[in-house]
Amino acid sequence: MNSPRYRKKKTRRTNLPALFAGLLIVGVVFIFSINVLSDSTKTVEETSQQKEEISKEQFIDRISPHAKELQASYGVLPSIIIGQGILESNWGQSTLASKYNNLFGIKAYGEQKKVNLETREYINEEWIVIQGDFRVYDTWEESMDDHTRLFVDGVTWNPRLYENVLLAKNYKQAAQALQEAGYATDPTYADKVIHVIESYDLNQYDH
Repeated sequence: MNSPRYRKKKTRRTNLPALFAGLLIVGVVFIFSINVLSDSTKTVEETSQQKEEISKEQFIDRISPHAKELQASYGVLPSIIIGQGILESNWGQSTLASKYNNLFGIKAYGEQKKVNLETREYINEEWIVIQGDFRVYDTWEESMDDHTRLFVDGVTWNPRLYENVLLAKNYKQAAQALQEAGYATDPTYADKVIHVIESYDLNQYDH
């Protein structure tokens, strides 16, 4: 009768170290899993940042050749074309740019092909949301052509409205001329265009 009780008590002693060993292994595996998960999260974040940087570079590479062609034909600075394209279209990601190929927020009039979208305007010293009709284009290049044509031909009530944009000797003068001509209602528009140009060294395309 003593022998079975002795063996049962001995079995309990031998299982105790095994239990501690098991808990230790589980703890090590848990810590390792947390570290791997953390590293994976960092990798995903780094990859997303790289994709964002690449997309910006690709956007500039996409439109800069045509911007230089427009400079050769009409004299408008490529840095202004590219800078406004970035600012107005959010690197080609806005709905107006990605779906309707309008990079510059150009409004539509009369029977022109158009889409009605919400837009923010600075009126009476405050930002408000209104509905606006915008031009629809088949390609980004077509949008760039129309943008340059606006500078060259002006508008019906003032054909020389954007003359100083074309006559500007550098991007700072051109950006200021844009604001003075009323291209956008934003009172800081010139500063924003200049900031984008300088942040991404866009004036290198002007030479």
